[in-house]
Amino acid sequence: MILFDNLKDKKESILKKENIFFLIFIVIIFFLDRYSKLNVINKFSDNVYYINDYINFDLIWNIGIGFGLLSTNSSLFYNIVTLLIAIVLSILIYIFFNSQKIDKFIFSIIIGGATGNFYDRISYKAVPDFIDLHYNNFHWFTFNVADIFITTGILAFIIRSFFVKN
Repeated sequence: MILFDNLKDKKESILKKENIFFLIFIVIIFFLDRYSKLNVINKFSDNVYYINDYINFDLIWNIGIGFGLLSTNSSLFYNIVTLLIAIVLSILIYIFFNSQKIDKFIFSIIIGGATGNFYDRISYKAVPDFIDLHYNNFHWFTFNVADIFITTGILAFIIRSFFVKN
């Protein structure tokens, strides 16, 4: 009986108005990322699209994690990394539901982007990266819209952790 009461309380806390708002925010970020990637995959898959002297769209398929780290041709290693990402994403979702409003906003940004990249890992067995920032011959790591949200969320989390007292 206590178990069912706890499940009912959990369901009610998940369906709180603020959680619904932030879950919609996560879905919007996910679809912004999907939209950008599908456009690039369909329109620029074989070409580099020149925007200006500092940015190009150049589709590459990243089988590693952020910035191509841990890239390997081993499907076992790829699957282990994907499983670890799923675990981290699950933990983030759990933390999200047990956080204060400002933290929910920050975790929403991270989860929205991470979900987009995780979807690609499952669907394509790689993540399409296409934003190529450069200056002359120096090129930053190629990234995507999901990476922008993940990085922004992590930076917001760090700033909040160091500078905002509860």
